[in-house]
This record gives sequence, C-alpha cells and structure tokens, in this order.
Amino acid sequence: MKKTRLSTAKRKLIVVFFLSNLLLYYISINNLFAQTFELGSWNILHLKYNLNEKWSIFGEAQLRSLKFYNDFHYYEYKGGLNLWVHKYSKLTLGFGSYQTYGEGGDFVLPKNNDELRIWPQIILVQSIENLKIEQRYRGELRFTSKGYRNRFRYRLALSYPFGISEESKPFQISLSDEIFFTNKEPYFERNRFLLALNYKLSNALTLQVGYLHQFDYRINDEIGRDFLVVGLSYEILRKPATTEVQDDEIRDN
Repeated sequence: MKKTRLSTAKRKLIVVFFLSNLLLYYISINNLFAQTFELGSWNILHLKYNLNEKWSIFGEAQLRSLKFYNDFHYYEYKGGLNLWVHKYSKLTLGFGSYQTYGEGGDFVLPKNNDELRIWPQIILVQSIENLKIEQRYRGELRFTSKGYRNRFRYRLALSYPFGISEESKPFQISLSDEIFFTNKEPYFERNRFLLALNYKLSNALTLQVGYLHQFDYRINDEIGRDFLVVGLSYEILRKPATTEVQDDEIRDN
C-alpha cells in the first residue's frame, strides 16, 4: 500500500482535534467518577464476505445495556454493500433496523424509538508509515417512530498495528472520535469517543475490546453513557488473505 504524506496544516488539525476531545473527556470522566459511575455493555457481531477485490457484502448485529450486562435497552441489525472505488476510498450503502427501549430494566416499554435507517457513506484512508488515518462521512435517512429525520456523521480514526516482529502484527490499537449533527436545531446531537484494542485470532476472525464514551445533547432515541465494547468480526474468505487495505468495520459503532 502506497504511503502518503499529510501537509503540516492537516497534521496540526488532527493533533488539535484529538487533544481537545481528550481534554473534554478527561473533564467529563472526572465528573462521572465524582458521581456514581456505571459501565454499560456494547456488543458487536460483524460478518463480511468478499465477492471480489472491489465488492463485498456485510451484516452486523449489536446489543447494548446501560449497566454491566444488565438493563438492556438497545439492539440493531443491519447489512449493506461495499465498493472500493480506489485503494484509498470505499463507498458503502447500508440499511437496518434500530430499536431503543426505556431505562430501568431489560427492554422496557414503551420504546423510545423504532427506526428503519438507510445510510450511504464514504471512507477515505491515508497512512503515515504504519499509522493509518481514516475519515468516514455518513448520511442517514431515518424513518423513526417520531417521523422522518436526517442525520450526518463524521468520524476521524487513527489505528496502529503492532506485534512481536515485523512479519507478525496481530494487534491493532485504535482511537476514534465521531460527531453527529442534523439539518435542524439544535444541529449538534452526539459525540462518540472510542479507544480499542483489536487482536487478529486468525485470517478470518478478529476480536475487539475497548472503552466507548457517548455524550448525547437533548435527544432521547438513545442514551449516552460509558460502555465496555466487545466485538467479534468474521470474514468469510474466498482465497488466502492479501496485504491490501483491510476493513475496520468492527469499529462501525
């Protein structure tokens, strides 16, 4: 994969972006620990099948709880089609069902939201040495129980593979921050921060464990909290794994 260099301005922008968000999360985490801290669970199962070098299909299910594997309040299932239009850019068209319940127990009725969602997105990939930089732009057409809504999302992610040797790097550490906004007031909806460690168990199977903090601003279709993320990604292989750009859809939170 060809390495590309970022301009000085872009590098500074990336550093400022992450440092500012880390500062905000440091402040918010201190405030949370000053109160009662509860860690929820965020569970992901992701499947992918490569049709050829450019096209692939995927399916994913998620199950979330507001307490540690208790008070389950959310599940989703989705699928879609990926196209690598260039070795550094990928287009996706996805759709799915997203169900959010109330607080205070497991799948408490009435639901906060019952939603069908269609979402086109584009992912742009660059690298500096072994550091991978990913930008994801997503638009969401949301058919909810409260009416139709638009939403737009931007995620900036950094990932770095490592291991016991240059030839074997089964581990990958990743850091990402994503903002959610709409075309209606108050415009800003959500911020989502993720720090995760991936371990490649085999050519087909990857395990992810991480910490996710989600802040919601005046919305009730999902509840912002702190979560332990556990993800499992399985790629159905048609041929031996290559050294081409690898997907990170296990981070498609």
